[in-house]
Amino acid sequence: MNESVFESVHGGRRMEISPKLQSGEEMRELREQPLDPVAEQEVIDSIEEVYFSTDSFDMVQYELEKLPPELNLQELEQYRDTLKRQQAAVSLGVAKEGFTEACLGLLANQRRRQLLTGLLQSLRTIKTLEEDYPGAIQLCLECQKAASTFKHYSCIRSTHTHAHTSEQLDVALSKTCKHFDVVHYTKVQRAYSLLGKTQMAMDQLHMHFTQAIHNTVFQVVLGYVELCAGNADTKFQKMQYKDLCTHITLDSYIPCLTDLCKALWEVMLSYHCTMQWHEEHDKSAASWRTGSTVVGLESDESVDRSYVKKKLEHGLTRIWQDVQLKVKPFILGTDMSSFKYDDFIVVLDIISRCPGSGEEFCDSKSEVLQESIKRQSVNYFKHYHRARLEELRMFLENETWELCPVKSNFNISQLHEFKFLGQCRSPSVSPSKLASSGAVPGLELGLFQQYLQEGNPFEMHMEQKEEESEDVLASNGYESDELEKSVYQEYDSDSDVPDELKQDYVDENTGDAPLKSISQETIRSKKRSDYNLNKANQPILTNTTLNVIRLLGKYMQMMNILKPIAFDVIHCVSQLFDYYLYAVYTFFGCNDTYEASGLGLISSRLRSTLNRIQESLIDVGAVVHGPPEERKEKVPSPHLSQLVNLSNSSALFGLAQRVVATESLVFLAEQFEALQSHLDSMMPPAKKPFLQQFYSQTVSTASELRKPIYWIVAAKALDYEQMLLLMAGVKWDIREIMSQHNIYVDVLLKEFEQFHQRLADVSRHVRIPLPVSNVLWEHCIRLANRTLVEGYANVKKCSNEGRALMQLDFQQFLMKLEKLTDLRPIPDKEFVETYIKAYYLTENDMEQFIKNHREYSMKQLANLVNVCLGSHINKKARQKLLAAIDDIDRPKR
Repeated sequence: MNESVFESVHGGRRMEISPKLQSGEEMRELREQPLDPVAEQEVIDSIEEVYFSTDSFDMVQYELEKLPPELNLQELEQYRDTLKRQQAAVSLGVAKEGFTEACLGLLANQRRRQLLTGLLQSLRTIKTLEEDYPGAIQLCLECQKAASTFKHYSCIRSTHTHAHTSEQLDVALSKTCKHFDVVHYTKVQRAYSLLGKTQMAMDQLHMHFTQAIHNTVFQVVLGYVELCAGNADTKFQKMQYKDLCTHITLDSYIPCLTDLCKALWEVMLSYHCTMQWHEEHDKSAASWRTGSTVVGLESDESVDRSYVKKKLEHGLTRIWQDVQLKVKPFILGTDMSSFKYDDFIVVLDIISRCPGSGEEFCDSKSEVLQESIKRQSVNYFKHYHRARLEELRMFLENETWELCPVKSNFNISQLHEFKFLGQCRSPSVSPSKLASSGAVPGLELGLFQQYLQEGNPFEMHMEQKEEESEDVLASNGYESDELEKSVYQEYDSDSDVPDELKQDYVDENTGDAPLKSISQETIRSKKRSDYNLNKANQPILTNTTLNVIRLLGKYMQMMNILKPIAFDVIHCVSQLFDYYLYAVYTFFGCNDTYEASGLGLISSRLRSTLNRIQESLIDVGAVVHGPPEERKEKVPSPHLSQLVNLSNSSALFGLAQRVVATESLVFLAEQFEALQSHLDSMMPPAKKPFLQQFYSQTVSTASELRKPIYWIVAAKALDYEQMLLLMAGVKWDIREIMSQHNIYVDVLLKEFEQFHQRLADVSRHVRIPLPVSNVLWEHCIRLANRTLVEGYANVKKCSNEGRALMQLDFQQFLMKLEKLTDLRPIPDKEFVETYIKAYYLTENDMEQFIKNHREYSMKQLANLVNVCLGSHINKKARQKLLAAIDDIDRPKR
């Protein structure tokens, strides 16, 4: 059993050569015995263990001792065959471990080396096909064609190859949805074309775009939510996207929104590039077909191209709809009412670019997105405006109505809030439309072409916020303080005199030495004139006015960025102006005593405006009007600061504060007027009448407040009661013509001179514009003239000479008055003259006079009847005229 054995394996057969095997038949049996590893192992296992005990074991002796006393030839031969098989199995194992396995191992290693060398060459070949999908598909198709020849072999299968190829190609197709690459996409399309699956590729592509939108927005929002949560809790990953959006913090809202829009833009841009690729591909194919003589070759391709074109065009709306549906829950997921104004403007700026992108992408009006933006914007704006109205009330109640020292060249465009008016474009407008109008240089190609190579329309350019500080304030109330000092100083330098005026000249008449053409006094005079001009042009406004103007700019920014809420904003803008106007009126112009003068101090239009403001905006507090929502929009009536003194006669009863308040309102109205066309351009057509009515019924009434406000000053500035007392002491039933006027005229003129002086004193602190000066003088003169008529109406007896004295007094008054004022004509001059002349009327003329002159009071008309005609007419005629007077007055009761 331990003799040497040589084992040779050939063709699946085993052959043993042993000195003990003598017969050819035995050798043939062993050679023809098949090599079965399992059977071989069974044979080895059947060997008794004693054979493996020690090397000194005598197996021959052991087998002889096992022989039975009586031998059976057949059994011996069977046992011998068993031993031979055992011996053969053991001999092969020894040979395998010894010689055969070592030799064949070398052969196997050599064969493996050759295989690996071939594999390396194949890998190098495959590497050249990396992402060369058409080449790979072409190679695969050639292999499949070759393999089809041997399809009767069960070992050749192509189904797995097809599935794996489609899977990898689909993955390659999905990569184009976020970052489009022309070369990559071209390879993928050619590969699908080789497989004859162009239409299927387009179906898969739209599915991938939808999935890309969903995955992109979810990952962006999830990243910010988890970052701000600050823990490893995975509950957010299992949330729905809509619920996830509600967990965005206020601090992370803007950066997350920016990244969200930027990521969605990349998807849209990829889709745009995909369409562009197919359009160019179709043009190239059409050009090739035109020059080709082959007929009928392109029928299948035409069907594919038609399908692709329709699919892509239909996909535009679908893709944009998906984008809107992803942006909408993000916008509505956070309550932005507590945002700072600047932050909200940034949010609006970002969001408002989306509709412009959608309009250019698929000509969509973005109704879904617009509605969500409007909802959030209106919600924010209501809270913001409510806070601003309360803030305005606080400003007004603490305002001392002092000048806000702005420069003489102040213009609202200098304020940061109005910088947007000078910008080239509005983010909410489609760049393509702006380009067509020529308003946006450099954007003629539109958004997608502009950002095709690099950049993103949703990038935040923070450097744009770094603006220079405003330079609108002047020192100490006037811009020209240094100039004011220099006006009254002696100057030796004439550096600011034009060169041509500095030329020396010789006095031709005297031949004297050269003289300076411009004297120093002339220079100083010119500087004084320039200073006075600057002072005269300086706007009159307060800190509160400036605050309202800034608010107007902020509100207009919202309108400019987001036109869907333009009407809501305009309505709030009108409330700012309404409240300011109402405050100025209640502080300085509301006085029932003087309103009852019947002089038309408040026009019907102004009265209607004041009533409307009080009903719609002012919360009186005592009575609840309307539902609670309406009450929330109302503001309590403001109260004048206790620091404002309106009773000091030497300061003309707060004239300086009245001028600042009233003229600041007029200035504010002028700014509104200047912006009317811009506001009108942002209003929806259906809402334009509201804006027009606001201007015609409210803004234009600002200057009308001058009459009631300055009337109060004029009514207190002169002592009219003293004049009536002095006139009552005059004897009017004289018998001779007087050449000297009465003393009450001198007293009245003295009052006007004092008024003129106090007016000049006030103007040293606050510039009094000419319209204000004119109104004040007009009121004072009208009050004086009406006092004269009232004094003449108190006369109990009057002769013709007395009437002549009245005329003399009045003419003296007019002559001296015209030296004090430039106001022409003198107000109510005819009112006095007509009344004096009425003393000469007959009975019939008096009846007509009563009917035609209703500007006179019942008392004044009655005096004409009783005093002038009393001695010339009977009692019945007098009663008739008095009845006519009563009829005239009755409708007023």
